[in-house]
Amino acid sequence: MSPEPADPELPQVAPKIVDAARFVLAEDGPAGATLERIAAAAGVSRMTLHRQGVTKADIIRALGRRFEAEHRDAMFRALVARGTAAERLRLALELQCRLVERNRATLDALGDPARAEIFHDPGPEALTRSVFVEPLERLLLDGRIDGTLHADDPRETATVLYNAVGHTYRHLRAGHGWSAKRAREGVLSLVLDGLVRAAPPDGESTATERR
Repeated sequence: MSPEPADPELPQVAPKIVDAARFVLAEDGPAGATLERIAAAAGVSRMTLHRQGVTKADIIRALGRRFEAEHRDAMFRALVARGTAAERLRLALELQCRLVERNRATLDALGDPARAEIFHDPGPEALTRSVFVEPLERLLLDGRIDGTLHADDPRETATVLYNAVGHTYRHLRAGHGWSAKRAREGVLSLVLDGLVRAAPPDGESTATERR
């Protein structure tokens, strides 16, 4: 799936500059990702970026567009995969975690305005943009048809899923130092399998009843 076209009013940032910026952010963090460092990693001079009118803010926006394009590709893969809706939803959320992992430094570098521009629709409610929510909503609707998923309000559930998985995964990785696998499996187990078990088969008692 191809990304949405860039704003023609903004300077166009070459793909190799975006690649270099992501590399520098991962290596040096937001504070170390200067234009000079990014230019050097891309094999161009700082003056070249200056002549092209490219600023660090432009590069951050380009990184956001790259993230969005990669998200579209990942969700398309899940939507067209074989399996039940529940299996494809698990794949979609796993791919979301892997995408966040590849872009952790980029997401950390986004200031509040840039983050809002990428993830939220304008307006007082600042809803999560459709590009991030609609693939999950479609899978939830498919789950109604094949009987593997249940959501009273698929749109709202998809919004909660996207935010719960992405934010929680990032926090467990950065705030708790969990491995990527541990964070991914912990989050997916909670949001997909839940905590409340189905009623036991006839003749079996629960732990509470056995006490």
